[in-house]
Amino acid sequence: MADFDVFAKDCPSRDVFAHVTGRWGALVLGRLNTEPQRFGEIRRQVEGISDRMLTQTLRTLVDDGLVARYSAGTNPPHTEYRLTPTGVGIAEAVLRLADAVQAAMPTVAAGA
Repeated sequence: MADFDVFAKDCPSRDVFAHVTGRWGALVLGRLNTEPQRFGEIRRQVEGISDRMLTQTLRTLVDDGLVARYSAGTNPPHTEYRLTPTGVGIAEAVLRLADAVQAAMPTVAAGA
């Protein structure tokens, strides 16, 4: 297995790191941590994201192998997004970071 180093400018892990730590990627991963969800459910839970940005974010996370897209062969189509096993571990780390930021907010907001 090749070694990866997100601090090396040409390492492919840097792109995935950027996708995961970007505003929308982190929030979508955090919301998918609880259960598989449909597009509209994710959009309602990640306030402020546009349909276009959610589509782009989901496509990127699917391409990275962190999210899986499942379509039931029904009419109308029923498409769900869920974390892959790899995505679960990364989403848990994102949620720990979100918890740390929220816990620090009283100090940050006070300007200390």
